Amino acid sequence: MSINSFGHLLRLTTWGESHGPAIGAVIDGCPPRLELDEAWIQRFLDLRRPGTSKNVSPRQEPDRVRIMSGVFEGRTTGTPIALMIDNVDARSTDYPAAAPYRPGHADYAYDMKYGLRDPRGGGRASARETAMRVAGGAVARLVIPDVAIAAQVVEIGGEVDSSRWQAMLDEARTAGDSLGAVVECVASGVPAGWGAPVYAKLDADLAAACIGINAVKGVEIGDGFGAARLRGSENADAMRKGADFDSNHAGGIVGGISTGQPIVVRVAFKPTSSIRIAVASIDAAGSEVEAATRGRHDPCVGIRGAPVVEAMVALVLADHKLLHRGQCG
Repeated sequence: MSINSFGHLLRLTTWGESHGPAIGAVIDGCPPRLELDEAWIQRFLDLRRPGTSKNVSPRQEPDRVRIMSGVFEGRTTGTPIALMIDNVDARSTDYPAAAPYRPGHADYAYDMKYGLRDPRGGGRASARETAMRVAGGAVARLVIPDVAIAAQVVEIGGEVDSSRWQAMLDEARTAGDSLGAVVECVASGVPAGWGAPVYAKLDADLAAACIGINAVKGVEIGDGFGAARLRGSENADAMRKGADFDSNHAGGIVGGISTGQPIVVRVAFKPTSSIRIAVASIDAAGSEVEAATRGRHDPCVGIRGAPVVEAMVALVLADHKLLHRGQCG
């Protein structure tokens, strides 16, 4: 399998499968002499890990991270930082080897590409891999200490009223179904000038980073699709003395370069594909069957998606800080 790395100067490479012995990551290009220990990474991993409430997968993974290289006496050395997390609660028996292709999952696509698939939770296609993105994002935050990044769920199942979410989640979980969600991430403190005007646009890299998260099917920067419904006079972010803006329809990025305003990214997560309700499918022989997913799964994968979005935004911003420094000093 090719292309397991992400980034330009700060690069994250992940490895491992959902039901393998461990998952891991290598972060290359991190500057030296930054304070880093396992506790710093763990605080972010704990926000993503399963088994913490009835609204997430009950899989019991402590996600205890170990730093294997790249840190000496509590500081980064400038060499590759290797991280590893043991898988301790995999249940491969939940996934029969002869199981039909699960609609909405990567089973069929993987089989068509590689001629084989890992039926145990999807292997590399599993959202289990995102734990290492969160770990990488924790390291990236050290490169951009003046930037504050915060993501939150702003919509579940098409509903923006959070007082209704729990009842909706309970109903979906009881029915063996799932719900989608929208996560909004705001990065404050990004100075003007990060990004590039053509092939390394900051918004393009953010969009690519977020659309590559498992179950994500849409990304907006600023007003996003809403901007297409405005007039130019409404959409323009008028400027005042001192580089003060009247609005932020652009989401903090114009021409692929940051403006100094908060960067706003909204990410749409589809409903979890693993549901107990049977859906028409086919098996490896091409015969028509019905597929229902056993095992332990999130009724709304977007809930645990917020820390993953934060991590990918951190990785992109840290990368662009290094790119900007490399070109402009």
